[in-house]
Amino acid sequence: MMQFSPWFSMKVPRMKLPHSVMVIIICGFALAGIIFTEDLRVLTGISILKLKACSKQDAITNSSKIFAEDYERSALQDDIVDEEKVSFDPSECNVTKGKWVFNSSKELPYTDQTCPYLDKQVACTRNGRPDTDYLYWEWQLDDCILPSFDAGIVLKKLRGKRLMFVGDSLQRAQWQSFVCHVQSQIPENAKSINRSRSLSVFRAKEYNATIEFYWAPFLVESNSDGRVIADTSKRILHVDSISKHAKHWIGVDILVFDTYVWWMSGQRIKSVWGSFSNGDEGSEELEYSVAYRIGLKTWANWIDSTLNPNATRVFFTTMSPTHMRSLDWHRKNGIKCYNETKPVMERGFWGSGSNRRIMEVVASVIGRMKVPVTFLNVTQLSDYRIDGHVSVYTESQGKILTDEQKANPKLYADCIHWCLPGVPDTWNQLLYSYL
Repeated sequence: MMQFSPWFSMKVPRMKLPHSVMVIIICGFALAGIIFTEDLRVLTGISILKLKACSKQDAITNSSKIFAEDYERSALQDDIVDEEKVSFDPSECNVTKGKWVFNSSKELPYTDQTCPYLDKQVACTRNGRPDTDYLYWEWQLDDCILPSFDAGIVLKKLRGKRLMFVGDSLQRAQWQSFVCHVQSQIPENAKSINRSRSLSVFRAKEYNATIEFYWAPFLVESNSDGRVIADTSKRILHVDSISKHAKHWIGVDILVFDTYVWWMSGQRIKSVWGSFSNGDEGSEELEYSVAYRIGLKTWANWIDSTLNPNATRVFFTTMSPTHMRSLDWHRKNGIKCYNETKPVMERGFWGSGSNRRIMEVVASVIGRMKVPVTFLNVTQLSDYRIDGHVSVYTESQGKILTDEQKANPKLYADCIHWCLPGVPDTWNQLLYSYL
């Protein structure tokens, strides 16, 4: 702390200083403050002399009342456009620092009625969800302006290119969101879609562009890659084998990967070494984070040894939070995410469905890669959105939940997947911003 010399507190004769002298003194203190703050660059890595705008610090409430007053106050404050915010710059803007702002006048880029490519699993309105507020929240960064998704610009950037999403059903939802954003800009006779168990391809013919999804929930090979094995104790991973999947990624211009929720079964993960041609005997049970690290290193080694960073751009979507424990957001009598209609407003909220150990593994492995990988850090912004899940407005074994099943949210509420339109649209807004 700054200490003042004893004379500063002594009584001195009162006198009026000339105006010019006062100005010099004030400027001297201001300059000293700037120099002092600049010395903090060593600790923070940020120079105030290089900042384009001052940061706004939102008041953080310790109250358990995460809805009501905070929600209304936030909505009123954010009706005002902050002219001090700067245009989005990936090297300067922190996408985890922001808040969800309700915008009732927001124009939806698509609905589950206008986009024919949405699975029943995520089409919440079509499945009977009665509330609609969850559709009108926008992620607003503290210091930067996140650009809106512009389908026309995206199609021009994708001309002659392949964009592929690779991962699990959450990544498939991001793919569907992306396709729904652009498909309305393309005439019916100039677009097509071909879906299969492992590879789905949307084609924009006049742009000679494809937007694809490849199913690989672990990225590495497993016995659940084809027909899904519901009993997680019977799933077996080949943590050092990836070629069966990776051969489909060669020649793609933009790759967007994710893998998380399938590793979080709560059980130790059966792992074997080598290809499936050697059989599944001799499996070793590994702790989930150990298996995850080995699997992610296998993926990273393939990327580094195979891809040309001048020809292929690589993204990695961080983990999508689950919301299984309503006590995380102080709702004692809640049932998972069931009947939640507003986001958590508590700044920095981090629920039990977001695993810090996995985040550390991802940062560690990708941080050592030779090929540049851009993070789509969706975890923090998505963790607030307890209202965005499909809950009971979804399907089970290919059929929409019955009224009887919907009345049993403890068993049937899905607090893993997201409604579309919904949160994955913001993930693609981030992807668009980086592109």
